[in-house]
Amino acid sequence: MRHTFIAYCSVIFLITSCQKPKARTPIKAASGSFIEASVTRNKLIYKQEKALIEQMIRTDSLRNYVSTASGFWYTLTQKQSTGSTQKPQVGDLITFTYNVKDLEGNIIVSAKENGVQNYRVDQSKQDLISGIRDGIKLLNLGEKATFIFPSYKAYGYYGIENKLGTNQPITSDITLLSINQNQ
Repeated sequence: MRHTFIAYCSVIFLITSCQKPKARTPIKAASGSFIEASVTRNKLIYKQEKALIEQMIRTDSLRNYVSTASGFWYTLTQKQSTGSTQKPQVGDLITFTYNVKDLEGNIIVSAKENGVQNYRVDQSKQDLISGIRDGIKLLNLGEKATFIFPSYKAYGYYGIENKLGTNQPITSDITLLSINQNQ
């Protein structure tokens, strides 16, 4: 009797273990509608910001702004005095100062509040917006420039708590103080 029971259990075990696994189906199937709506909304935001920035540039007849492939604009406000054409390269340790202003020129975060920044180009985990990380590489040693960043290159959806709302374009004055080349 005992041998029969063991044989019976073994046969049942073999039969059930040879079945193919059944695929689990999701409880709720998600569509791409949220992402599509988000893309559409972000394109509209960028279009509105770009129109606002281009209007601001047209009214500033004293400066010549350059549009970058990264999607922001800048103008040199202080050219280099050393004659050097040295620009920051990946791995260089640089020092610079910057401020953050709204498009009307109101200071949100001053250069004094930010202090002198030490940054290893494209290798640092430093909390800098992508616009500043990209813009700093366009400056020669000793130059100062005013950058205009759309919100996606600035603080985007998050803004700056109690200082800058969401999806707000900004301007920033950046001065490149020194470059220590990576060996």
